[in-house]
Formats: sequence, C-alpha cells, structure tokens
Amino acid sequence: MSQDTLSDVLRGVRLRGAVFFSVSGSSDWAAEAPPARDLAPMLMRGVDHVIEYHAVAKGSCWAGIPGGPSAHLLAGDVVMFPHGDAHVVSSSPGMRGDAGLGWFPGMDSIGQLPLGVAYNGSSVTHSASPEWVPHVEADAEVTIVCGFLGCDLQPFNPLIDALPRMLHLRANGEGAWIAQFTQQAVAESHARRPGGEAMLARMSEMMFVDAVRRYADSLPSQSAGWLAGLRDRFVGRALALMHEQPAQDWTIDELGKQVGLSRSALHDRFAHLVGIPPIQYLAQWRMQAAARLLLETRATVAAIALDVGYESEAAFARAFKRLVGKPPGEWRRDHDAADAA
Repeated sequence: MSQDTLSDVLRGVRLRGAVFFSVSGSSDWAAEAPPARDLAPMLMRGVDHVIEYHAVAKGSCWAGIPGGPSAHLLAGDVVMFPHGDAHVVSSSPGMRGDAGLGWFPGMDSIGQLPLGVAYNGSSVTHSASPEWVPHVEADAEVTIVCGFLGCDLQPFNPLIDALPRMLHLRANGEGAWIAQFTQQAVAESHARRPGGEAMLARMSEMMFVDAVRRYADSLPSQSAGWLAGLRDRFVGRALALMHEQPAQDWTIDELGKQVGLSRSALHDRFAHLVGIPPIQYLAQWRMQAAARLLLETRATVAAIALDVGYESEAAFARAFKRLVGKPPGEWRRDHDAADAA
C-alpha cells in the first residue's frame, strides 16, 4: 500500500495531546469525570473532541463507564475513553464519585482548567498544572497520571466511530513500552526541562496511535468498521487510493479496476465494512482535507476547492456547507477567532 491511510487520517483530524494532572489515593476512593464534551471548551481551544486517558504510575485500580464496560488496571496500564464518555476511576469496581466540572476548588468557571478530581473515600490527594505531570505520592497506594487528547470531528473523522467506548492498554508483551511512557511522563515532570510540555504531548499522541493499531490488530476477521476496512485487501486499497489522490475524479468503476473487483462487488464490500459507499466516503474525506487546508494555510477558498477535486469554488462551498453547516470562509473565520480568544 503506497499510502499510510491511518496516518493520513490522524494528520487530517489534527490529533494533539497534553498531560494535565495526577490523582493519588489510598484505601477506598473514587474519581469521576464528566463527559468530554463538557471539558473540551476549557481544555483545548479550537478542539471539537477530547479523549481522556489515565496511566497507572503506581499500584492498581479500576476504571469504567457507569452502566458500561470496566477494567482492572495494573501499574503501567493505560485506559482511554475515545468517545468522551463520563467515567470513573476507583479503588474497587462499581464505585462512584461526584461528577461535575468543579473538580478543583475555585476552578468552576469557563476559561479556567478544571484540573482536579471529585472524590469519595478516605484518602485522596491531587496535583495539577496546565504544563506538567505532578510527582508520584510516596505513601499512596495508587497514583494515576491523567491526560487529554484533542482531535477534530468535523467535517469528517472516520476513526472515532470505529473505536470502542473504552480501550485498555496492558503494559505487558507488545505493550511493555506503555509502562515506560508512564514513568517517563513522571520523570519529565520532575525535570521541568525546556521542551518538556511538547515532549509529553507527543508521547500522548504516540500512545494513542499505538492503542489504535493494537485494537485494529485484535479485531476478529468478521468485524466491520473503518479499521476493518483498512485491513481488507480490496477496501483498504480503495481507501488508500482515495487518500493518496483525493482530487482525482474517482468513479466506482475506476476504483474497481484499480483494486481488482467489479463495481458492484466493491460497492457492497466497501459499504458493508466502512458503512457508506466509496464515492460518499470520498466526498466527505475531501471536506476534511479542505478543512485542514483552511485552518493551516492562507490559501484562498478557490485554490482549496481545486486542491480537493472541485472544478468551481461555488460547488465546493455548497458541498462544504451541506456537511458542516457553514460556508468555508465563515467556518475559517470562526475557527481563527476561537484560536485567538
């Protein structure tokens, strides 16, 4: 495959990470986080969606979604919540904390980072900074490092829907480096060297990519979804072609010839695995590619329209507005204003 389609999507949806705080606890304790959609406006400017993760630096604990999946975490393990579900991290399964945005005293208002923890229990301490992971409490039974990953959902992000509500990364076997990540994050926080914030952000992004790859590798052969489509010989090649040349005037016939299937077979196979037909996927991915150009370049809307395969600015603007709800120029101005706020 000439194009790394997963990397292309990760670049397109502007994945970026940051580590913010830690929680240390002893005896019975529970920390509950609200839905990520409530946190996104305060944690990262210009981000559509926030994925929270927790890495166990010391001890063991439980993590889960109330009424949903849960997992027992050991030292070095990481748990992620790709869909931004409200969740609980606790000393025992089934416990609840006091969910809300006022995780930390005095930080209830918009514009202040809600860096802290709501808790029930006998002994919980917390430490927070918008730049650094705090230290591991020497006398605590368990310490977890908590962080956030941001990405764009609009105009089109096929990856998030393909992931489960909770991802548990074990720190053994092929995931042994995850334990090193946790320890390195703590060590980097102690050193406070120049570039430390950027290093922690990149490490978080690497961890997410590894989680996605390991999840994709674990999917049963009969699975459906965008990640399953990537693994499929025919659909994966069709995806690669569209990502490699989004401006190409692809038709289902031409894609079928390129991958070695009839048009009807490719259409049915693609729609079964990815959830939408190939040409609809292409149209939506073109809008995501255009959105990235709108945000990261000063190219005109007309030039961007040509770059993503539209012969006229008007046709591109209509397609963009149908998917996003705003014309491309207005959408760019709104995002520029939000980033500058």
